[in-house]
Amino acid sequence: MSDKTFIEFFAGIGLMHAGLVGTGWRCEYANDIDPKKYHMYRDRFGDARYYHIGDVWETDEVVERIEQTPLLATASFPCVDLSLAGKRSGLSGDESGTFYGFAAALRGLKEKGRQPKMVLIENVMGFLTANKGRDFQAACQELADLGYWIDAFSVDAKHFVPQSRPRIFILGCLQEALPDGHSLKPDDVVGVADSEWRRRIDAQDGIRPKSVRAALLGMNLPTGLFCQDVKDLPPVKTNLRDVIDVDAGEWWEPEQVKKHWNEMSAGHQNVLSELKRQDEFSVGGMYRRVRNGESRTEIRTDGIAGCLRTPRGGSSRQMVFVAGKGKLKMRWMSPVEYARLQGASDFPISVGVNQALFGFGDAVCVPAIEWIARHCLEPIYHTLALRESRKESIQADLFASSTA
Repeated sequence: MSDKTFIEFFAGIGLMHAGLVGTGWRCEYANDIDPKKYHMYRDRFGDARYYHIGDVWETDEVVERIEQTPLLATASFPCVDLSLAGKRSGLSGDESGTFYGFAAALRGLKEKGRQPKMVLIENVMGFLTANKGRDFQAACQELADLGYWIDAFSVDAKHFVPQSRPRIFILGCLQEALPDGHSLKPDDVVGVADSEWRRRIDAQDGIRPKSVRAALLGMNLPTGLFCQDVKDLPPVKTNLRDVIDVDAGEWWEPEQVKKHWNEMSAGHQNVLSELKRQDEFSVGGMYRRVRNGESRTEIRTDGIAGCLRTPRGGSSRQMVFVAGKGKLKMRWMSPVEYARLQGASDFPISVGVNQALFGFGDAVCVPAIEWIARHCLEPIYHTLALRESRKESIQADLFASSTA
């Protein structure tokens, strides 16, 4: 029986690792070019000798280090060139273009007879629309050229933690690993409209919103598209107050509170003024945005934090406010709170503030990965296990009959 082994690219501080290990997977190789992220990874998982600090484009070196045949390969490649807040140069960009370095490693493993049966790709929702959708299709085409059948879905971290963090995932599996009970997209356009595949992707609008369905419907691959019957996501979490240390932290001096107050619109100021008059304390998130060339401070009062980002230049760092009983306090969100919002409350933090914020802001949400592992990867694993068991049984019967 194949072990639940995986290799991870763009491993970062290891939150993809944490989500998979938490559901019974074992890591055999990890790759990232940033030694600072490895330091955080090591703090969490110990002296991981399988962690390769190196360039993903060094294909021969990468492939040489992967000695066994893993069941799964994951890649959370950089979003800088795909994000709406980034350069939008897409897969032709220096950073997001490293996806092709990952694909080259897969091709090298295939040539060595060690190709993973599954791949899981993660990135921002902007991946769907970068270069008018052509980059997303190009990535799926690249995987299909390697023999993978493709599915895609989106999962928002807010179903697991009080953080809005929608992400697109591409799941690929070789034909031999297609799960029992799956549906395939028909080749002909007429057949798609009345197919079980179409009915399934339409019914699962919680993980396949209109933008994802449109991308899948417009795609034709040399392998094909498949869809599993996946259960609904859990209800949205709105318990930001449970994450924030209301009575701790370095609260700002009045001058800094006033500065951010003055950067708010009148509407947001009115909301805070009303919350300040309440008899109970309210907790909310704050973040900066540039509107019409000016830096503006905006608040969020729905019990959910905005998407954590890397603190490039400081403007992307999340803030928090507490208002009530005639008081209004503000401060920067702490690394510990970032960890909680990524579902990694047990993560040890021994590095500086900016390094910690960068590590968590550039990572995945642990319980979201656990959900995907249980509901999307596990059916494929069990299908493979059953098929291997049947194969072994047939071989045993043949051997028994030949020696009778």
